[in-house]
Amino acid sequence: MNIFKFEPIYMQRVWGGNTLKKVYKRKIISTSNKIGESWEIVDRNDATSIVSNGKNRGKSLRTLILENSKDLMGPEWNPRKRFPILVKWLDCRERLSLQVHPPEKIAKVLSGEPKTENWYIAHAKKNAGLYIGLKEKITRSAFKKAITNKSIESLCHRVKSKAGDSILVESGRLHAIDSGNLILEIQQNSDTTYRVYDWGRLGINNKPRELHIDKSLKCINFNDVQPTLIESNKDRETLLAKCQFFRIRKFSLKKNSLQFIKSKNENCNIIHLISGSVKIGVSRLSAGEQALSPFSSSCSVKALENSTLLITDSFTK
Repeated sequence: MNIFKFEPIYMQRVWGGNTLKKVYKRKIISTSNKIGESWEIVDRNDATSIVSNGKNRGKSLRTLILENSKDLMGPEWNPRKRFPILVKWLDCRERLSLQVHPPEKIAKVLSGEPKTENWYIAHAKKNAGLYIGLKEKITRSAFKKAITNKSIESLCHRVKSKAGDSILVESGRLHAIDSGNLILEIQQNSDTTYRVYDWGRLGINNKPRELHIDKSLKCINFNDVQPTLIESNKDRETLLAKCQFFRIRKFSLKKNSLQFIKSKNENCNIIHLISGSVKIGVSRLSAGEQALSPFSSSCSVKALENSTLLITDSFTK
């Protein structure tokens, strides 16, 4: 059995904090207390994950795919294609911008990348919440007017968030993460975001951040009204998300239990350990870590203590 672990890539954001240090004891070498994102698994031109374990330590994910895409991704995978999933932690000490990601057809017109993502709430403060969708249907012109007169927040659907909640944020869905959330984001390999509104805030450079109002208005689904969260604090397998890009399941494991994940030559999986500690083959995962289980390997997880983990199946065909 073979899994790959990777070095995190930390990124400063104006809304970031230091919750990753507190909750997951991350040793982040930075003078900033605004670490907003940790890119855990990524294969892009501007960022690539580096293996941190085993004989392939020091190699990039891009190199792994180029050298042996059949074992890692399956016989039908074109090694020139990027790894299809991007995994990141979002440490949201402050509210993120109100934003939208483009659906596939619109992304092509706007020279962007389509992006559907899933949020899993690993930790949340008492008054934490999420903005997802609209309170009620609205016309594009009325929405644009609300941006101009700064009454846009009153149109957005806000829900309280707590640890264990999850939601699929499909492309076209208006959204923002409010302050006080630590979120595992599992998404298409895309980095296209259109900001609708930024609450009058200045960026790290003390200048207003760029807005993309015209592009946003082309992308927003104005019929997306009051979506709900999935609550998953139960001692059983829970399906958190299933779309054309990935499937995400949640498992709660008791100490010393063994959870079979997949057979050899079945799929490429990502294991996300939310809490506890587990062993996979000779490798150990600690809370907050991710691992990639290749197509060519079977995968079983042994819980070294009571543990919660997510499994992402990447639909690579």
